[in-house]
Amino acid sequence: MKMKKRIIITIKIFLFLFLFAGLVGCTDNVVDESEMIAESNEHQFESLMSEAEINYVVPISVPNIMVNQLGYLPGSVKMAVFRGENLPDEFRIINESGQTVFIGEIEERGYNPVTGEYISYGFFTEFDAPGTYYLEAQIVGRSYNFQIENDLYDSVFIAAGRQYFLNRCGISLTEKFTGRSTQSACHVARVELREDASVNLDVSGGWHQDSSGSKDVVTACNVINLLLLSYELNGDEYSDETNIPESGNLIPDLLDEIRYAIDWLKKMQDTATGGVYSGVTIFPNANNDSYSAYIEPTSIEATKMFCATMAKFSYLYQDIDTAYATECLKAADRAWRYLERNHTDLLDEMYFFAAAEMYRAAGFQAYHNIVVRYLNSEAYQNLFDLNNKDITWDNRQETIMMGAVTYLLTRKRVDRALCREIMKDIMLIAAEISGRVRVSQYLTAGNAKQDNNNELLTDMFYLTIINNIIPNHEYGTIIENHLHYFMGRNSAGISYIDDVGALNYKDLDNRLGIMNQIESNAKLIFMISEIKGKSL
Repeated sequence: MKMKKRIIITIKIFLFLFLFAGLVGCTDNVVDESEMIAESNEHQFESLMSEAEINYVVPISVPNIMVNQLGYLPGSVKMAVFRGENLPDEFRIINESGQTVFIGEIEERGYNPVTGEYISYGFFTEFDAPGTYYLEAQIVGRSYNFQIENDLYDSVFIAAGRQYFLNRCGISLTEKFTGRSTQSACHVARVELREDASVNLDVSGGWHQDSSGSKDVVTACNVINLLLLSYELNGDEYSDETNIPESGNLIPDLLDEIRYAIDWLKKMQDTATGGVYSGVTIFPNANNDSYSAYIEPTSIEATKMFCATMAKFSYLYQDIDTAYATECLKAADRAWRYLERNHTDLLDEMYFFAAAEMYRAAGFQAYHNIVVRYLNSEAYQNLFDLNNKDITWDNRQETIMMGAVTYLLTRKRVDRALCREIMKDIMLIAAEISGRVRVSQYLTAGNAKQDNNNELLTDMFYLTIINNIIPNHEYGTIIENHLHYFMGRNSAGISYIDDVGALNYKDLDNRLGIMNQIESNAKLIFMISEIKGKSL
């Protein structure tokens, strides 16, 4: 792991120099249900959701002093949000014994006509004594409790990673690893193809993505790619001690979890053509003690994302298990050959991403030509037109960002001019996000109503990547402020993180959570790995 850390640091230094000198990273060497399989289904798994619920109703009564209900790291910027038109001049921090341990000033920040709130801030950055506290002020009352501790976010970080283990398909989950009663293996029967009931396959494994246990290839690949990039950028934050069956094997548990998902992805490839089946759809029967299932047809989209993911995993896993990594690269190559025969749009973001990953993994010029063609196209430029005031980030931009960062990180021959353009683009994105934060009373990049956690998580995905390329104190503070927001420093006073806070989303609506949404949870992990990696 120490060698990996030195490599990551070297990459960051090179990219930093490149931005200002133009010399680094880019060198001159540049259905019919009767056809489905039925089976007993006793496994009651955790419910990861593939889509978020973003709208909520503010509880009738919440404190008018909003804090991160988990707490703050020593040495970090610590701030509470006060709500009310007529506030006192100061606030106090009270410890568990009821003693005042800090007095700070309340600073007015103005009125928000959209939310109908008068907002003020109270900073207590210099207060670093470990312990449990709450804030109190005349007129507005007191806040929920919070802590100041080193390693404060470790438990949430581990719990977020374990969400994928708890949603594993096809294996028994014992009390030793779940902390509850044993759960039997689920969805282990062979499943028929949607288009050809005479063919059935073993497609057990991977992660459940909804309450029925269905699994979509593109969604799984998106999650795996996020986790792999997080590991590449902040690998030292991932331990081998998160209490999964593979813990203690001297391989970070995150990679063990990803390999479990990769094993399933390999089953989803048609060995004859190289194309990839798009998913497995599960239909629980009415009494919920059995299910029907089918394998969705092969698709170009699934094959492109499979190709990119297998290639990315192959080079990051090479030093751990060379033989397995080579198998994955061969699977990626079979998928690529399928795309060459069946894919016609050369200016497609998924195809670009796959080509970038294949070029980094294998180094063939044909892949590089496709990457260069896309980066020089209007398709790329239009998707990152920041002059569009109504711009919203979607999966297309996320895919492009992944491909662009892969190109920047490759050690193969690249086009230096294109690297400079990519760097300019991502710095413009950082500036745009930072600009939205500066006019936000809750210090987030969201709109005035602050009601879309998924969009905030995507913004922080971008900013975390950028902060790794060009470390910036402002970016780091913005990322941490969003974690404060998700943990209760928001207008609703709700913590959207599992088992955090006196007022948790589970008390209101289970659909509001972040950790039970399969892609959002990966972005939360991405954020926290950055905060942990940059903390003192």
